[in-house]
Amino acid sequence: MKPVRTRFAPSPTGYLHIGGARTALFSWAYARRHGGTFILRIEDTDVARSTPEAVQAILDGMAWLDLGHDEGPFYQMQRMDRYKEVLQQMLAAGTAYHCYTTREELDALRAEQEARKEKPRYDGRWRPEDGKTLPQPPAGVSPAIRFRNPKDGVVAWDDAVKGRVEFANSELDDLVIARADGTPTYNFCVVVDDWDMGITHVIRGDDHVNNTPRQINILKALGGEVPTYAHLSMILGDDGAKLSKRHGAVSVMQYDDDGYLPEAVINYLARLGWSHGDDEVFSRQQFVEWFDLDHITASAAQFNTEKLLWLNQHYMKQLPAAALAARVKPRLAARGVDTDSGPCLEKAAALYVDRCNTLNVLADAVEVFYTPVTPSAELLAQHLTDETRPALADFAAGIADVAWEIPAIAALIKETITKHGLKMPKLAMPLRALLVGQTQTPSVDAVIELAGRERVAAALKKYL
Repeated sequence: MKPVRTRFAPSPTGYLHIGGARTALFSWAYARRHGGTFILRIEDTDVARSTPEAVQAILDGMAWLDLGHDEGPFYQMQRMDRYKEVLQQMLAAGTAYHCYTTREELDALRAEQEARKEKPRYDGRWRPEDGKTLPQPPAGVSPAIRFRNPKDGVVAWDDAVKGRVEFANSELDDLVIARADGTPTYNFCVVVDDWDMGITHVIRGDDHVNNTPRQINILKALGGEVPTYAHLSMILGDDGAKLSKRHGAVSVMQYDDDGYLPEAVINYLARLGWSHGDDEVFSRQQFVEWFDLDHITASAAQFNTEKLLWLNQHYMKQLPAAALAARVKPRLAARGVDTDSGPCLEKAAALYVDRCNTLNVLADAVEVFYTPVTPSAELLAQHLTDETRPALADFAAGIADVAWEIPAIAALIKETITKHGLKMPKLAMPLRALLVGQTQTPSVDAVIELAGRERVAAALKKYL
């Protein structure tokens, strides 16, 4: 077998979105599984829409997901001389020809065909044929170049996802492969790139299915070997509609901004249209070992935000405390929160991680230990009552001498509520309210221990 060579070839006209990221992941994983080569190619011939910022967004997204490429990035705009060389070869071989049909003539042709309820298509008026006399090229008209598509038979391939796919050549007209201004078109550039780069497996979205027969015919005309194609089904949103911005189909880097871990996003993307039995959670290494094209489903995959959040929390909980704190710290720093002047961030993150499904939610939760807290008037009125004040006062006196560790603090709380004939919430709720301005927290003794003796004493003194 030839060494596997895959590619990811995005157009830099926006950002790296979830669908593109899944395509990149599957292409990368297939190359890694087979000890092959993964190539990154930037299809930037749409000069009006391609921007350096969009290119950087793609590179940033790939780096965040840790989908390292072995060759590239290659830029189509830097390969124009090569495309023009191949165009001349095709003109000389008779597999391409000059077409002088103007835009106005094409518009008129389309209108006539639509009036006859025919499929709009080029009528081959400048296509060379045996015994056919072509018109004299009109003066002042720069010709486009069209591919001379076979007229008979079918173009077919065994798609690794969709199965056998066939198109009648009679349904494919002669495609423009270079515009009148000399710039080559997308379908032509893709073929030359895949040919030159020895791509063996083209893994891409099924929105490219209609391009594939044209690309196969061009490749065959060049004498190239047809790669294996695997067209991935579309991704639907939670509501079953096509994934869009309103479903959260934004830049991959937005998931970073929103507090997702790349490990979770990779694991989630892997399960969007591919499966390994019932396995839901697996490492990147396991995915590479398991990944094949046979288990990619041909039906549309459905995005499930809740499942992604569940996976993200799972991966957060798997992180060592130091690594978790390292990922939360810059998010707090961006808010102007100094975590060096407060309790150990590792302890804070470890205490709250079970309650948080993103890094941002975790940052929200622990921020209260590093910034001044002012409980709301409603919270104070509800929990700081004549019934609870005496117990809080006794607790405040007790913390001066208690050993500052969770078991000793827990014992002091129990002793205090027993003395005053209270149930645990009557003391725990006001303590939570005074310390962090909220009543939903992990175990109150752990929160008190984390806050520190000085902060707890100051809060009790302030409000009693």
